[in-house]
Amino acid sequence: MPASEKDYNNQYIEDVKVEPTADEAAPLPASLRDMSDEEIQQFEKRMVRKMDFVIMPIMGILYVLNYVDRSALAATKVYGITEDLNMSEADFATAIAILFAGYIPFQIPSNLIMTKISRPGLYICSAATIWGTVSSLTAAVQSYEGLLAVRVFLGVTEAVFFPGVIYFLSAWYTKNELGKRLAALFMFQMLGSAFGGFVAAACLTLDGRYGIAGWRWLFIVEGVITVGCGLIFAMFMPEYPHNAKLLTPVERDYAVWRLEREAGAGEANEDTTALGGFKMAILDPKIWAMVFCMGMAQCMGSSVNFFPSIVLTLGYDRITTMLLTAPPFILAAIVFYIISYISDRKNLMYWIIMSCLAGAIPAYTIAIATTQTAPRYFSMMLMPIVCTGPQIMLYKTLNLHMARPYSKRAAGVAMMNAIGGLSNVWASYLYYDSPRYFAAFACCKSSFSYDEVVQHR
Repeated sequence: MPASEKDYNNQYIEDVKVEPTADEAAPLPASLRDMSDEEIQQFEKRMVRKMDFVIMPIMGILYVLNYVDRSALAATKVYGITEDLNMSEADFATAIAILFAGYIPFQIPSNLIMTKISRPGLYICSAATIWGTVSSLTAAVQSYEGLLAVRVFLGVTEAVFFPGVIYFLSAWYTKNELGKRLAALFMFQMLGSAFGGFVAAACLTLDGRYGIAGWRWLFIVEGVITVGCGLIFAMFMPEYPHNAKLLTPVERDYAVWRLEREAGAGEANEDTTALGGFKMAILDPKIWAMVFCMGMAQCMGSSVNFFPSIVLTLGYDRITTMLLTAPPFILAAIVFYIISYISDRKNLMYWIIMSCLAGAIPAYTIAIATTQTAPRYFSMMLMPIVCTGPQIMLYKTLNLHMARPYSKRAAGVAMMNAIGGLSNVWASYLYYDSPRYFAAFACCKSSFSYDEVVQHR
């Protein structure tokens, strides 16, 4: 070989950068190097089980309370809040929508703050205590204007929770574990919606007790429970894996290592700034595509915000109406467990999203086409599934494919939930012309079509 060619090849070999393998980039901690592969697998199972035993019940219960407190106003329409506060249909829609005036803009800043504090668990539980207090104060409002003011503050305080929990879970679990935990979170949401129906029915029996209307009792009971749970859970909520008292030193080493091995860096040692991660998220077109898809899914989800009113169109009394709101959410919880199991086992997301969206066709077509009890309630059984199922997979998609830097992931999750959540504002004004709700259900059906096109591309 000529000398010049040999020199060129040698120089080429020197210039080529060989990417380190995952094991080279994140070597196994010294505390675990004496264990066999089988021992490490058993060790990991015990560690994850310990994490699940503490983290998931706390997050799940708080999510139930978060959703119940936020959606309690929808139930109060059945109770007569519109008559007590002299509200029209448009006024009630505004009261539903205005919560998002506080909820949406504070999510991204809150998640960026979470990336820079050492105790995100305490941060979340403190927020729960505050929003529970605000929710209970709704019972004291005496005017429509007062209700609007309280709803804005409730949105601000609740903005911490959902995007914060999505980020928090992704800081603890690997991509193969995250799907089940996200699905479990939404299962808690569905059970919370069902539980909220039972609580609402129970509070209705207190109507007039001590001169207090039933809808006021609903806010009092739910708010007090949230405050109590927030204070109690603050004592048990773990922080990041690298500083969690929940884990032993060896477990902390392994919990951090497995995340670093999977994504290249963990929350313990990344140095990307919060604003830097936010800028990366803003400039990523893939995140904006998911924001759009989330907006369409949230538009379909607006039917859940008015679910008691939709069920009321079946013509039953108030207590029966509140009880009938529970079965659709219980069914949704079962379906979410099934799709999360399939997603994690088969590594599927796209076809699960498409299957859920396809269910929107009969759900909203039947709701528009007939007012007969059996087919209309069948469509209601599908509504929570078709709107929330895709959301689970969208959050999982972002956390799997844009896991690092973690500040970008936190900003991306908040963008999906905040900007996508704008659909809840304008969609709230479509729920008129009962019992058919032509505008609302037609828009939900159209949202399915747009979402399907973007997902396909």
